[in-house]
Amino acid sequence: HSVVRNALFCLETAANEKENHVYTKALLAYAFALAGNREKRKALLDSLEKEAVRKDGSVHWQRPGKEPEADLPFHRYRAPSAEVEMTAYVLLAHLTSQPAPAQEELAFASLIAKWISSQQNPNGGFSSTQ
Repeated sequence: HSVVRNALFCLETAANEKENHVYTKALLAYAFALAGNREKRKALLDSLEKEAVRKDGSVHWQRPGKEPEADLPFHRYRAPSAEVEMTAYVLLAHLTSQPAPAQEELAFASLIAKWISSQQNPNGGFSSTQ
């Protein structure tokens, strides 16, 4: 359909920008995964992997220039909801692929899922509905 084709062209143009924000890359990676564009999806995921924060056996993404979290006793840090959201989009992009994700990709996705689950509040929800 021409509307979808034009939208994908717009997204491809945005993906070719030199300096895309990590949040934009996460959304684009998921959009291209849904559209079945494996090359763009892989390129964006490769770029995102270079910006990943690896900590305590998990992986997540945060906004550039963010202050490091305070390491306080008896306090569990919870990331801002936008960081949980963009990390979730990266996870969706990893899991939304045809053919099915390879074992290596599933292993990496499990590290992302570990971080997302660590952000849940005591009631099983998250800091916002985002």
